[in-house]
Amino acid sequence: MTVQDMKETILRTAATMIRSRGYNGFSFREIADAVGVKSASVHYHFPTKEALGAAVARRYTEDFLTALGPVDEAPLEVEAVQTRLHGQARRSLVEKNLMCLCGMLGAEVADLPDAVAAETRRFFERSVAWTEAALARTAWGQRVDAPARRRLALSTLAASEGALILARSLGDMAVFDQVDLPRPG
Repeated sequence: MTVQDMKETILRTAATMIRSRGYNGFSFREIADAVGVKSASVHYHFPTKEALGAAVARRYTEDFLTALGPVDEAPLEVEAVQTRLHGQARRSLVEKNLMCLCGMLGAEVADLPDAVAAETRRFFERSVAWTEAALARTAWGQRVDAPARRRLALSTLAASEGALILARSLGDMAVFDQVDLPRPG
């Protein structure tokens, strides 16, 4: 395994652990065991748990936004914009029974190291900004002011994150699809 492959494997393994157990639910030793290396190898790539957590959150944010696509290619209907965002959350739950990584971190934000908390906030800020910009392209978004678009973007993201928590907590993936997304007012 190349050095870059090892780093990627560590990032993926840490992401899965965070998405299933939270930031405080994993250790370097557990990652090393899962990857099949010594703890020192994990420390070689990420000197601290904070550095690893921040890198995982940064990567997750980029992957999430890439999956949403460029704003200028976002759907032109409000419901389709919301469905695109909601669908990203749903996919990880249905495919792997995993939470949104930054949703898990967001629940722990008061106890996170500064760099991890900053990357978590960055995920939410960028996701809301993408949604606001996508909504601005819709007919509804062009009729309303920026605060109205922001409220709907925040409500949509909150509904998606809440649906993940409910479905996983209740052990019923179908619950996710029973949560209605907010409609523009």
